[in-house]
Amino acid sequence: MTRSARPVAGVFFKMAEKIKVENVVASTDIKKIISLDKLLNVLESSEYEPEQFPGLVYRLDEPRVATLIFRSGKIICVGARSTSAAKLALKKTVKNIKKIGIRFNENNLKVKIENIVVAVNLGRDLNLDQLAFQLENSEYEPEQFPGLVYRIYDPKVAFLLFSSGRVVCAGAKSLDAVKKAVAKLEATLKSLKA
Repeated sequence: MTRSARPVAGVFFKMAEKIKVENVVASTDIKKIISLDKLLNVLESSEYEPEQFPGLVYRLDEPRVATLIFRSGKIICVGARSTSAAKLALKKTVKNIKKIGIRFNENNLKVKIENIVVAVNLGRDLNLDQLAFQLENSEYEPEQFPGLVYRIYDPKVAFLLFSSGRVVCAGAKSLDAVKKAVAKLEATLKSLKA
């Protein structure tokens, strides 16, 4: 490890204590057509109203998430609080889909993390009016929304900054990307003395 890398690792450690995962969205695809009407009869805690939404909503208690199952075989998990919980929910959902007689090899399924949303408390107030002028790639219209939207491109995420110091980060595909993005945000704010 180089000398310059040590402070960054320390920053990551401090941030990990502040970062709270709010939602992980993950997906998989069994690549088979699913009869959602049949599935509705088999899965407890499921809803299917095709006039309102094209997928079947299946709620799990453990982990406490919802999975969206589409006729095409695509399955999306929303509401997980960790990547492992999202993967477990998709595995359970796929296992239950087999109850209607669809054959496929569940060991070959790939789970893709689509989005991780986290909340971070910077522990200090932010002057959003000032930041709106200082940050490139930012939008701030307090009459419409109380937060400042700030986008970065490596990693590609969007931040919502609030005057209280609370920050929401969305768009990351891994926790490492979240940590890298938050470290960049904190470095940028420090350089601006915000």
